[in-house]
Amino acid sequence: MKKRWSNKLIFATVALILMLCTSVSANDKIRFASVSWTGVTVKTELAVNILDSLGYKTTKRTLSVPIAYKALEMGDADIFLGNWMPSMATIANKFFDNGSVVKYVANMPGAKYTLAAPSYVVEAGLKDFSDIARYGDKLEHKIYGIEAGNDGNQIILDMIEKDKFGLGDFKLVETSEAIMVAEVKTLAQQGKWVVFLGWAPHHMNTLIDMQYLTGSTAKTFGSNNGTATVYTNLRRGFAEEQPNVAKLLKNLIFPVPMMNEISRLLNANSGMKHAEAGLRWIKQHPEVYKPWFENVTTVDGKPALLVFEGYLQQQ
Repeated sequence: MKKRWSNKLIFATVALILMLCTSVSANDKIRFASVSWTGVTVKTELAVNILDSLGYKTTKRTLSVPIAYKALEMGDADIFLGNWMPSMATIANKFFDNGSVVKYVANMPGAKYTLAAPSYVVEAGLKDFSDIARYGDKLEHKIYGIEAGNDGNQIILDMIEKDKFGLGDFKLVETSEAIMVAEVKTLAQQGKWVVFLGWAPHHMNTLIDMQYLTGSTAKTFGSNNGTATVYTNLRRGFAEEQPNVAKLLKNLIFPVPMMNEISRLLNANSGMKHAEAGLRWIKQHPEVYKPWFENVTTVDGKPALLVFEGYLQQQ
């Protein structure tokens, strides 16, 4: 009987230890949702490297925008660094409204996200959303977007389906960020007319002599001609569970010029990884990264800045 009780006690003790170990491990695991856009990928990879250097265990999944929000809502992801507003409002607001996702903090103010065209097209008269339909034949009644399910694509599709700006007979060409930029660059080199989904920061702004169209409304890309703010979103409860990580995320601001330069670096160096480009840039700009670590520690309570700078020197 004594032996049986002893075995039960050992089993219970082992189970408790395993449970505590699992709890600690799960508590240190940080899960990012990302999308396959250059800027969001760079930001996410930087955040992953920073947290890894501080002793956290991080994972990253690349998803479509709607699935990223569903993952946050269901508790399958913790952080999303790519909430472009107001263009994502139709997708994101319902998650903000039901409380499952927290908007949290602006990580990149002063961005741009709207329709664009090569400069020669704009200078020839296609300056505004209201001009697009007038030049439908020159455009082959096409607007170039990126991956299916993307919020920008959804806005364009809504414009077509509701015949906004007379675009009812237009077709959205859905591909990917890289393919769209390559196609638009080729069309521009040939002097052909094209309207496409454009944004800044992004190296497309240096590859293509382009301009952003006027005429966006509150129900398309925003009433301020597509000027955007990018937010860090968290799943409900994450900031309370991970106050140290939440503090880092609140500090993690990515200026538009920084992201433009990293994007150019990636474009100029075929095969360079997003994390490599981001770390190379911030290594040369301590004035940008040092404020990120204010009042932030490692998992075991050490000053985060010193630990990260040691990590950065090894990269």
